[in-house]
Amino acid sequence: MSKSSIFKLSLVLSVFIILLVSLLTACKCRACDDQEKGTVPIEVLAKADSFIVTSTGREFFNQYIKPDFARTRYTPPYYEMAYRFFMPEKPYVDALIKFTVDSVGNVLKNRDIVGIPRCLNFPEECDFNIDEQSARQIAVEMELKDGIKEWDAGFMWDFKLQKYVWRILSTLTELGSDENYKATGQEMIIDPVTGEVLALNDWRVN
Repeated sequence: MSKSSIFKLSLVLSVFIILLVSLLTACKCRACDDQEKGTVPIEVLAKADSFIVTSTGREFFNQYIKPDFARTRYTPPYYEMAYRFFMPEKPYVDALIKFTVDSVGNVLKNRDIVGIPRCLNFPEECDFNIDEQSARQIAVEMELKDGIKEWDAGFMWDFKLQKYVWRILSTLTELGSDENYKATGQEMIIDPVTGEVLALNDWRVN
């Protein structure tokens, strides 16, 4: 066999090995992704749904809360459940519900349980009548400091209050960037149902 033929054969073999390794790696990565995302067993999903329903009621759950399988993760032996809470008629109500269950669907109460409104026993807590414009107007009337740039407003779950709130942030000073970023400001927490100001705090990033 000539040197030219040997070179061509070596080149073909090298390309084949590279393609084979790439294919095996891709399959392995897909398998890892599938395991990480997990396929939630029906009985586990049913228990997780029921856990939310005990707080929201079945009608509210069916209308506004849906499983978010793209954000649900399986870390054996636990399922980190994720649900999207969205009210089309009040599009600012767009949040994530999260909690963890074991392999048979029992909720782990020692881990964070985020975003489940108590609509069944306290239906008034789910009348989110204050939209972003109204929340900003309340902040103006309650004299949140203007700051050096536009306020940041968000409808979100408050871990301390264990309820949804409007959080309006005012930035008063800002210096540097990335790891050297420093800033100060004010934070106003507003009840999205009543419009009551629940807290006014100073914040700082050192």
